[in-house]
Amino acid sequence: MTYNFRLFWRMAWRSFVGTRGTHGQLTPKRLFFVLLFYSVWPAWTLFTWACFLLDDLLFPGHKTQPLEKPLFIIGNYRSGSTFLHRLLSRDSQTFTSLRTWEIFITPTITQRKISRLVGKIDRFFGAPLKRFLQNIDRRGLGQVKIHRISLFEPEEDENILLHTWSTSFVGFLFPFLDEMPRYNFFDEALPVEEKRRIMGFYRSCVQRHLYADGGRRHFVSKNPAFSAKIETVAEFFPDARILYLARNPLDMLPSTVSWLGYAWGVFGTPLEKYPYRPEILALARYWYTHPLKYLDTHPSSNHLILSYDHLIGAPERIIRGMYHQFGYPEMENLEQTVATAVAETRTYKSDHVYSYETMGFSREQILAAFEDIFVRFGFATGIPTEAPALVLEPPVPASTD
Repeated sequence: MTYNFRLFWRMAWRSFVGTRGTHGQLTPKRLFFVLLFYSVWPAWTLFTWACFLLDDLLFPGHKTQPLEKPLFIIGNYRSGSTFLHRLLSRDSQTFTSLRTWEIFITPTITQRKISRLVGKIDRFFGAPLKRFLQNIDRRGLGQVKIHRISLFEPEEDENILLHTWSTSFVGFLFPFLDEMPRYNFFDEALPVEEKRRIMGFYRSCVQRHLYADGGRRHFVSKNPAFSAKIETVAEFFPDARILYLARNPLDMLPSTVSWLGYAWGVFGTPLEKYPYRPEILALARYWYTHPLKYLDTHPSSNHLILSYDHLIGAPERIIRGMYHQFGYPEMENLEQTVATAVAETRTYKSDHVYSYETMGFSREQILAAFEDIFVRFGFATGIPTEAPALVLEPPVPASTD
């Protein structure tokens, strides 16, 4: 069975029973989210799975859709992957990505067809629905400051696994991590059959996307969570290009704790501002060591390890070299595209201010936990500034779709 019904019903039970003293305590804010979620998600899931079945009947060609040179950007959270992913997605001649809208609303070919038909009807009447959605996007998702989100921009397609309830992202919505399978340690913690079930579904979604897109472009995704899946990704995408981004743990760890704390706060009222710090530390450690170990033991021109510092120091040179190494045709107007993306990033004023001391970490603790990472990449071990000179989280441009 593709869908993890056991986890779904367990989280439903935990949402209402025994929540006191947990990060999912049933405050009015939390109750509003839970009731809204269970009013919408189950019905939408049933419709989406009906569309998956229709895809197999109406568009069986997606099952044989080639997966040529897909690019997976991995690494820990808050390591520059969003900047790189969205910059590469501007190369619309070469790459295609899953956008937030496509991940949650139209993951199937059938839903894409319905969406395009509705779009044509909407344009006939002057596009009132499009304006309504853009307004919601701006007033809703556009208010998320730490990680800019838009319905119409590329996003982490790990989210597509929410349609099977088989992802660690379930834990963002339902912060009962003691109930979660060990998805954050995917390759080494899950049974073989479960890994194949999950990644088989993901590969099918990528094939559907490429089929609906016309099959002419290369798929590019950025998924920090795939750092734990790198072995399984290589198994299911043998022609994959894998780019690993590494950032200084003194910057990455507090930024990650701050971001995840913010995310949990959106969906409820956790007991503390920065929940699950030991678990995040263990996750971050694994997301450095596991993929780097795999890449070291499987040397290939299809793999590339990059330092965040090198990327922000010379983005044009780094990206040009990546295109050449991975065998992609060079992006037209590369210099201008990179300059525009960097300029937009520099003008973005983030309210993401964090300090590892206020989270209960010490510099010595972080240096000890990630000693091998500091040695390998030569990261600075001094106290970092709380406001980096360049925060690689670009603003989301207004959609023209």
